[in-house]
Amino acid sequence: MPAVRFDHITKTYSGARGDFRALDGVSFEIAQGEFFGLLGPNGAGKTTLISILAGLVRASSGRVAVMGHDVVDDYVAARKALGIVPQELVFDPFFKVRDVLRIQSGYFGVKHNDAWIDELLHHLGLTDKAGANMRQLSGGMKRRVLVAQALVHRPPVIVLDEPTAGVDVELRQTLWQFIARLNKEGHTVLLTTHYLEEAEALCGRIAMLKQGRVVALDKTSALLSGMASTMLRFKTDQPLPDALAPQARVTGRSVQLKAHDAAEVEAVLGTLRAAGVQVEDLEIGRADLEDVFLQIMDGVPAGAPA
Repeated sequence: MPAVRFDHITKTYSGARGDFRALDGVSFEIAQGEFFGLLGPNGAGKTTLISILAGLVRASSGRVAVMGHDVVDDYVAARKALGIVPQELVFDPFFKVRDVLRIQSGYFGVKHNDAWIDELLHHLGLTDKAGANMRQLSGGMKRRVLVAQALVHRPPVIVLDEPTAGVDVELRQTLWQFIARLNKEGHTVLLTTHYLEEAEALCGRIAMLKQGRVVALDKTSALLSGMASTMLRFKTDQPLPDALAPQARVTGRSVQLKAHDAAEVEAVLGTLRAAGVQVEDLEIGRADLEDVFLQIMDGVPAGAPA
């Protein structure tokens, strides 16, 4: 039995300008104990899919199950099996942190779990904030409380929807250490993130959405090996020659160029020298998940989708 199963999910919104299909026949399964990544650009349908999983949005067609429980027909059991960290900072301003976690426990019928609450507070760096009112917390601290709320009833499936958006490096490290430990203990994790280095480091398998459809679904290692190319990375203050500019990815002073073999590397460097472009911090390495993601989103296949 898979931890999560999406079976031909479609979602259509009707408006004054006609119908908009946010999801178009999305199907895949997440195995129990898996650390699974769901990636895609803004508007690809990731949050809609998670909202359907959580029971907040009703699919136009298709079925979703969590630990074998249909999210519509058996929504109580399905919801109890989920712990969801949303993108938005949603909190009750009238309660203290510990009270928020006790109340959240009560929603799931969990009693006398102060020891687990203490452990969550400790691992998420909230011990000294346990008696603080939610209004007094910074945005990063509120994010930590949302994570604790999602985990307080010990759900077998944990859904993290952009959990580290806008938070400091310390929280990111603390959170991933704790989530990795829960995953090793058997919890299933579904992660959406725009930090692709996180997905590459953490996720064993990845699905990529584009315009409501799954355009890639495979092991992370297979997606990376499917793009068997060398990347030249360097910095320069000068414009690139016309022969290289269309194929380059430029971020400020940083430039990335693809080269399939040593001959192409030599040709690129020769073109830069001939144009008088001064290069700093030159690196030659393999493609990473960001390269794979951009290639797939541009419509060029990188490895066979499962």
